[in-house]
Amino acid sequence: MYDTPVSLQGCCVDFICENLEALCDVNPVDSPLPKMTFKDPDVYFHGDLSEQLLTKLCDKGKLTDDTLSLFNPNTTSLKRVSIQNSQLTTRGLRTLRAHRISDLEIKGLRTVTVNDVIGCLGEWTLSHLKSLNVTHSTFMNSTNFIVVISLTKLQNLQSLNVSHTEFNNHGLEIIATDLPCLEHLDISNTRVTDISSVKKCKDRLKSLSIYNIRPLNEEEVIPILFEMKHLVHLDISEDPSVQPLLNLQNGRFKIKALLAVPSCLPCLTSLDISGKEGANETMIRDFMTTHTMRFVGAALTPYCEYEMLADEINTDIVVTGEANEKQILEALKRYVLRAVYVQKSLYTLFRLTQVMVEPREDIIRLVLPAMNGHPKQLGVQMAATACLYNLSKGDVGMKVHPACLKHVVNSTLSAMENFPNHQQLQKNALLTLCSDRILQDVTFDRYRCARLVMECLCQFDETSMNRMSVAICSILAAKISTEQTSMLGAKARYMKKMLELVKQKVENKVIDITLKFTLSALWNLTDESPPTCHVFLKEGGLDLFMETLQVVSEMEPDTRTQVETKILGLLNNIAEVKNLREALMRDDFMMLGRRLMHADQIDVGYFAAGIIAHLASDGPQSWLVGTPEREELLNELGEVVLKWEQPSGEMVAYRSFKPFFPLLRCKTAPTVQLWAVWAIQHVCTKNGNRYCPMLEEEGGAHILKQMIDNPESHDHVVQISKDILILSRENKAQAQKKREKKR
Repeated sequence: MYDTPVSLQGCCVDFICENLEALCDVNPVDSPLPKMTFKDPDVYFHGDLSEQLLTKLCDKGKLTDDTLSLFNPNTTSLKRVSIQNSQLTTRGLRTLRAHRISDLEIKGLRTVTVNDVIGCLGEWTLSHLKSLNVTHSTFMNSTNFIVVISLTKLQNLQSLNVSHTEFNNHGLEIIATDLPCLEHLDISNTRVTDISSVKKCKDRLKSLSIYNIRPLNEEEVIPILFEMKHLVHLDISEDPSVQPLLNLQNGRFKIKALLAVPSCLPCLTSLDISGKEGANETMIRDFMTTHTMRFVGAALTPYCEYEMLADEINTDIVVTGEANEKQILEALKRYVLRAVYVQKSLYTLFRLTQVMVEPREDIIRLVLPAMNGHPKQLGVQMAATACLYNLSKGDVGMKVHPACLKHVVNSTLSAMENFPNHQQLQKNALLTLCSDRILQDVTFDRYRCARLVMECLCQFDETSMNRMSVAICSILAAKISTEQTSMLGAKARYMKKMLELVKQKVENKVIDITLKFTLSALWNLTDESPPTCHVFLKEGGLDLFMETLQVVSEMEPDTRTQVETKILGLLNNIAEVKNLREALMRDDFMMLGRRLMHADQIDVGYFAAGIIAHLASDGPQSWLVGTPEREELLNELGEVVLKWEQPSGEMVAYRSFKPFFPLLRCKTAPTVQLWAVWAIQHVCTKNGNRYCPMLEEEGGAHILKQMIDNPESHDHVVQISKDILILSRENKAQAQKKREKKR
């Protein structure tokens, strides 16, 4: 069992998000109804469920003006609204007007201004809103003016976060004067250069965050802070990598003056001095002695190593830093928007993840937001992909829930897209993706993954990367649609690269795992994909494979059989394409196929016989070789098939039975029919649950009945056809019993 299974409610919300078209109606523009409504008129989502649905739509990138209109007050209830990085306009945001919202979080909204957002709120919300977070959003209107006056409408506002916006000194003066209930203020990384206005709310302000604020007169900062007697939390951290304007030291006010007065800020229990220089162990100890500290931010400083902060046994204080796992995880949690902080935390975390032997979804859930928050930061992506590999590989990954691994894969693929030319990052990604657990058990966009891996294969020529790339593609090619395999396989550069790998191995007579994976990938990419088969022939694949068969013919049986099976499987795919069969009508190839049809290994003989059956199915007029003669080869085909016994395992998988139907209708060549019914019987015997229903759905059972009813059908063909239909009926009856038991 997994350590952290997904809740039933979570699964249901996820299902709704993925099936909006089936569950909702889209109303005309001139309709009085919202743009989208649930089809079930009785549906109603209570508050927590409404908020979870909104958040999930946002996480999946599906929150638009249209989907936001689903949240009308007749079916939903929103009190706490959280929207991140969505492309919304006032048309969609006006949906919020009908809700009574107490907490509003709109992060990274650049399509409309904060002023516009406030204009979309209802009267109740304007009067009662307690918390507003607009970090990474914009106050700048279309004429490049910074408009903050709308904030004064929020007379009951207690908490305001305008960090990472254009918020300025004028805005600070307005809110300090006109928001009488304001207790928590975050103006981090804004355009504020003078914090003196906060003195107007010194008697009520309990929390102040001024991370990366660059005051023009740094000497005034500490005296102003001393006046904030009621502060419980103070964040004066900074990003040490950010250079002040003109490379002057303005803004880098020293914390020494603050810590040197232990009696200041008597109510303080939380202090963040991350990235700040100028303190020492004695100062910090003295300050902590006079304050009951619950949190100290000491990331990107040597302070986190001090014993009083690095003591993991002490649960009374939370610390951010790089001294131990606890500090690192806390830093990832608190500083997710700070690229330099995230990068440092991930680098340090990587060393710890190398020796972890238990699943740590808690860590994965911290790495992913940090990674996704900085998609273009190479340092962050490098460290994050390395951490994710360690946290999802081997036995550890087996215990991580597939839903969590899905997010790991999606973030890894995004990193590959953003840095296609960075070899080590691409290698990190391949290490994560090259996992049976991920490739077999996790749901994700397999075509996207296969395409990115193929690009990586073409971009770099490194032994281990080649091996992982073709291994991943060999598995994914069998799991994507035939349309998608055609889009991949029909790209000449992809085909050239894979054939180059085969050629290198064959010329050096190296039959290794990379060659076998490459052959498997080519086999799966050509499956029911005529465009891929065409490109394979055009790029000289047939001659190369003939040479490969010649090289392996002198090798030990196991190796020879594995390679021959994969090659003949691919050539069987080509033989299924009517207009490409002529390319296989060569004396040398037909003689080789004849020999391999008689192979002791049934895997080899089966595919060789299949090629002969397809080539012969077009009739004598299409038989373009003189030796061997068609009738002679057809007789041998029948003799070979009748000698086969069903192997213990399933030796082949088919997407559909449609390529067999022309063979079943080949009444003038009974041995062609014989091979086809034997093949169908084989897969239906080994995997009836998959193939018996497929036979019915595609019309194969009807064709078999016609063959049985035809008095001219060969006795062996009739008997095998009857056996298949009996097997199909038994499978259908068993499936019915299982359904009845479940009821």
